[in-house]
This record gives sequence, C-alpha cells and structure tokens, in this order.
Amino acid sequence: MNFQQLRIIRETVRRNFNLTEASNALYTSQSGASKHIRDLEMELGVDIFVRKGKRLLGLTEPGKELLVVVERMLRDARNVKNLAEEYGNRLAGQLTVATTHTQARYALPPVVQQFKQEFPKVHLRLHQGSPAEISDMLLTGEADIAVATEALDEIEELASFPYYGWHHAVLVPVGHALEQSAPLSLEAIAQYPIITYQEGFSGRTRRIDTAFAEANLAPDVVITALDSDVIKTYVELGMGVGILASMAFDPVRDQGLRMLDASHLFGRNMTRIAVLRGHYLRGFAFRFIELCAPALTERVVRAGMETGAA
Repeated sequence: MNFQQLRIIRETVRRNFNLTEASNALYTSQSGASKHIRDLEMELGVDIFVRKGKRLLGLTEPGKELLVVVERMLRDARNVKNLAEEYGNRLAGQLTVATTHTQARYALPPVVQQFKQEFPKVHLRLHQGSPAEISDMLLTGEADIAVATEALDEIEELASFPYYGWHHAVLVPVGHALEQSAPLSLEAIAQYPIITYQEGFSGRTRRIDTAFAEANLAPDVVITALDSDVIKTYVELGMGVGILASMAFDPVRDQGLRMLDASHLFGRNMTRIAVLRGHYLRGFAFRFIELCAPALTERVVRAGMETGAA
C-alpha cells in the first residue's frame, strides 16, 4: 500500500468514478491508475469499486468504509507536513481561504491587509466560489479556512464559528419612487423588477425568497448575479430594484444610488468562519481567524474543533 494508491482512490471518487479525469488530475496515465487500484485490491483481498466491464460505477461496501480511512490517512499526511513546516518556519508558508465574492470584496480587505503586515512571507490565497464549492474545499483539504453565509453550519465535519451578522438592504437609483415609501414594505418592492443574488448566495434563499413567500408575493426577479458589484451596476442603469448585502453599499463610490433600510423585512444573516475538524492549522491560520473576530482566539477555535461548532 502506498500514498499514490490512496490518492487515486480518493480522486476517482471525487471525479464521479471517471478514471480518465482522475488520472489527469494526478498527472498519471489511466492504465497506471487502473493498475494501482488493482494492486491495492489484490493486496487487501476485496473489490473497492463496482464495475461494469472496464467502467467504474461506484464503491462496494468495503470500498465505502475504505474511503473514510483513506481520507483520514491523507489528511493526517498533510497534517504531518503542516506540523513540520510550522516548526521549521513559523512565519512563512501558504494559507488558503475559501470565500464568496461579497466577503472577499467587502468584509475581508482590512483583515487581509493586517494579516499581510504581520506575515509578509505567508502566501495568502483567496479562492472565491459558491458556498457549496467553499465547503467542498474545506472537506478535501484544499482550503484551510472558509468564510461564507451559507452551508458552513450544516456539515458535521466542519467546526463553524460566528463572524458577523448583517441584513439585506434595498438599492435604488437616486430619485426612485421607493425613497418615499415609509415604512418600506415587501408589497411596494414587489411592484418593481428585482435584481439580486443567485440562489444559494448571500442569504438569497433563506432570507429574500422566504420573506416574499411568507407574504404570498411572487417578485419579478429579472437579473441574478454572483456578486454585489454586478447587482449595483444594473440597478444604476435603471433595470430594477436591487436587494443585496447592506455592507456592499458605499455612499462615496455609489453616489448614483440610494440604500433603503430593509432590516425589518428580511431576517438577520450570520456570516461564519469554518475549519475542518482534524485539520492541522498553522499558527498564522489561527491569527487570521482572530483578526476576523477577536473573540475567536486559538484556544476557542481549537476547543470548537474538538467539541463542535460555537
């Protein structure tokens, strides 16, 4: 048994049992990957994959149990490497933070700036993606830290912690009729085309869609986007009323727009920070989390990783 065999098993499952894609991802040949799998099956005396001819269709029952062990072994191997790097050079290395555009653009800049001042030799990689992609990056060990509003508190393997709470706001061009609507209501908003986030991003499903559904309203969502800047662009063009995260509005930069308070209409969102249980975090990773939320000290995060989400 060797680590390459374990990597091939894991990558094959990740690639939906497409051995060609798994081989390409690991920079090896398909025939070589297939031989590694057969060698391991012969060594263990069990079939790992369900087959139809040369095609892999899924995992056998022992294969499913083996995958859990494989993931743990590969994670521990990464932990050994991280531990060695931590004691070899505490001030250098790489930190990967998976997050959404909204967090990377509006919440994290001051944190990143201070972090780089304290750790100039640490290569900080900000990976932007959907909440599902972000949680997957943590689960597979591709990211050390995740920052998002959705998904992170729903996965048992992740320890997640509150970062900050926020509300959605309504954005309109200067002079729009909704500026005179006091108090602002869902009924008034629903009279106009809506521009907001795609489903699954920035509280769209949990807060915006739910609020309209509970009011028995069906808003005309004409444009959806992954990030706040795109929403603001089309609102400024007069193509609709925007519903977006309140922290995305900058009165200096967005002088052609007005933000209307909608905290009484849409529920409060909580952006969370998450890490993978059992993943070895280097000292500067704990410091990054603490810079985000001072209450999340290394001691608090370590305790949460052991006992559950905060």
